[in-house]
Amino acid sequence: MTSDDQPGAAPAAPPRFGANYTPSQGWFHHWLDFDLDAVRRDLDAIAALGLDHVRVFPIWPYFQPNRTLIRPRAVEQLVALADAAAERGLDVNVDGLQGHLSSFDFLPAWTQTWHRRNLFTDPEVVSGQREYLRTLAAALADRPNFIGMTIGNEINQFAAGPHPDPDRITEAEAEAWLRQVLDACEEGAPGRLHLHAEYDAAWYQDDQPFTPAHAARLGAVTAVHSWVFNGTAQRHGRDGVATGQHAAYLIELSKAWALDPHRPVWLQEVGAPAPLIPAADAAAFTETTVAAALDCAGLWGVTWWCSHDVSRSLADFPELEYSLGLLTNDGEVKPGGAALARLAKEARAVAPAPRTTALVVDIGPDGGRRSACGPGGPVFEAFARLAGDGVRPAVVLAERVADAGHLAERGITEVVHPSDVL
Repeated sequence: MTSDDQPGAAPAAPPRFGANYTPSQGWFHHWLDFDLDAVRRDLDAIAALGLDHVRVFPIWPYFQPNRTLIRPRAVEQLVALADAAAERGLDVNVDGLQGHLSSFDFLPAWTQTWHRRNLFTDPEVVSGQREYLRTLAAALADRPNFIGMTIGNEINQFAAGPHPDPDRITEAEAEAWLRQVLDACEEGAPGRLHLHAEYDAAWYQDDQPFTPAHAARLGAVTAVHSWVFNGTAQRHGRDGVATGQHAAYLIELSKAWALDPHRPVWLQEVGAPAPLIPAADAAAFTETTVAAALDCAGLWGVTWWCSHDVSRSLADFPELEYSLGLLTNDGEVKPGGAALARLAKEARAVAPAPRTTALVVDIGPDGGRRSACGPGGPVFEAFARLAGDGVRPAVVLAERVADAGHLAERGITEVVHPSDVL
C-alpha cells in the first residue's frame, strides 16, 4: 500500500517484538561468505528471547553489482534466510537499498565516481532500484512469514547534509521517488506491509527533503528510528525523562502529521548506545524506553537494534556500534536482551488510554522549522517537561487545532503550546 488516502488498519495486538538482525559472523559482509548454519544459530538465539520477527539487510552492491544484474544466488540466499527464520517462528522484514549501515555507505559502483548519478532522480538509477526491490519482494511473496519490504535503511541521509557528498533533491522529488519505489515493492508482493524509514533528520532537520508528512502518509505504516545520541542524552543525561521518553516522543510526533488518526507506527530501530547509556544501565534504559513506547496507541511493534554485537575483529566502526546487541558476538544474552525478552513475554493486548492533552506544533505548513521539534527545541523540551510532570502528551499540528473532528477522533480534549509549558 502506498496511498496517503487509505485508512490504516488497526495494529496487530499485542505489539510485535523483534530485532534488527546483525549476523554474528562477518557482520553484514556475511553475504559474501553466506553460511546458512551460522545464520540458523543466530536465529535460534533470537527466537530463544521470545521475539517474533527480524529485520534483515541485503547489501545492495552485493546483490545488484551492475544495474542490469541482480545476482540469482544472492536472492536464493535471502530466501533461505527467510525460510530458516520461519522454521523458528520468526517473521521477516527486508530492507532493500543498503544503503547506509552503522556509519558505512554501501552504494553500487554504477551510481558512483565515473558513473555518478543522482540516487533519487536519475531515470536509469531509479529504474534499477525499482527492478531490484520488485525482484526481492517477488522472491518472498509466497512466504507466509514475509512481512514486507522497507525501502532502505535511513536512505534520507544521502539527500542532505551532514552527509559529506549528498544527492540533493527537493521535497517534491523525494515524494515522487518514494511513490515509485513503494509501488515497485507492491508490484512484487501485493498486499504486504511495505514502508520506508528515515533517520530522525526527517523530523528535526529544517532542510531535509524527506519530511514528516512523507513519513506519516506514504507506505503502510509510519516508521521511527529513535537514537538518543542525537543530542538527547547529551543534554538530558542517561536517566533523564527526555532520554527515556525519546522513542515515545517520536511516535507521538509522527501522529501529528498522519491523515489517518489510527495509522500504525513501528518503532523500527531503538538501541542503548554506549557510553551515553553505560552497559550497567542498558537494561533499565531498555525497560523505560519500551514501557513508554507501549503507552502509545497504535504501536505496531518494537524492533531493537540490534541482535548481536559487532565483532571486535572488524575495524573502523564508531565505538558505540560494537556493543549495541541484545546478545554478545558469541550468542550470550546481555542484560538488555534479558530485559527485552521479559517485556516481550509480558506484553498484553491492552490499548493505552487516550492522550487527552496535546502539545501544539507550529512550525509552518511546509514544516520548514522542524528544528523546533529536535533536542533543545521548544516542542521537544515542552514534551519532556510535560512527561516529567506526569502528563501523557499527544502532539497536534497548529493548523489542525481548530478541527474538532480530528481532536475528537484522537481523544484530545485540551491543547497546550510550548510557551505555556516552558
